[in-house]
Amino acid sequence: MKLRIATYNIHKGVSSLRSMPRIHALKQALASMEADILFLQEVQGRHDKYAMKHANLWPEQAQHQFLAGDSHQAVYGMNAVYDHGHHGNALLSRYPVLSSSNRDVSDHAYEARGILHCVVQTPACDLHCYVIHLGLFARSRKRQTEALIEAVTTSSPPDAPLIIAGDFNDWTNQLSDSLRNELGVTEVFDENLSSRGFGTYLRMLGGRGPKLKPARTFPAALPWLRLDRIYVRGFQIESAQVLHGPMWAKLSDHAPIVASLHMKAQALAAAM
Repeated sequence: MKLRIATYNIHKGVSSLRSMPRIHALKQALASMEADILFLQEVQGRHDKYAMKHANLWPEQAQHQFLAGDSHQAVYGMNAVYDHGHHGNALLSRYPVLSSSNRDVSDHAYEARGILHCVVQTPACDLHCYVIHLGLFARSRKRQTEALIEAVTTSSPPDAPLIIAGDFNDWTNQLSDSLRNELGVTEVFDENLSSRGFGTYLRMLGGRGPKLKPARTFPAALPWLRLDRIYVRGFQIESAQVLHGPMWAKLSDHAPIVASLHMKAQALAAAM
């Protein structure tokens, strides 16, 4: 089975400069990805001030519902709540979502964070999807990664195909090895280095092979920091790319990642 997925921090549907609404242009941009499943962060479930100030530019629906349209089912995990609204993570799926849950992994009062877990009924099997947005502080991210590992191991079978995607805020790349070792996942840009062969062989032997690095996604205008990730288990990665350029720079401060996957035969057999 082939699957096209994307992860994107949409910056609450407003531009990174001057905070102007971009939600309508964002909907068109998401449609152009032609993704079966989208993992979205900083999704505005409600914002009364923007709705009043920009009545002609701000949809009446919650952002996850508006962006999903008629083509996808939307699931929202509310994390940050304030007087005039709330925001969180969302999953948009072309396939039915069988179940969902949102786990609070906030590490302190100033950053509300959550793990949105959805079980998606694909034509091949049930797929476990986790949408994540980790904190800005290293110690918080470490504890939240530990919570993510625990959440995955307790909510999905050990060999089940899964996707973990989102904004990890891990610009020093300290968390990937823990996820690989504990969950058996691969980051979609690992394949770029694996194709070089010898470096990967050295790593397997414990040598000093090239360090696996995610792609640069922030800031969108000139991506430099490696913040956004897609980790998969049970899939062959056919392609992965960061979408950047003038159009994307106007939509959010993050650039999205789009990947095409093909489910491995052994993973499909394990899921049956």
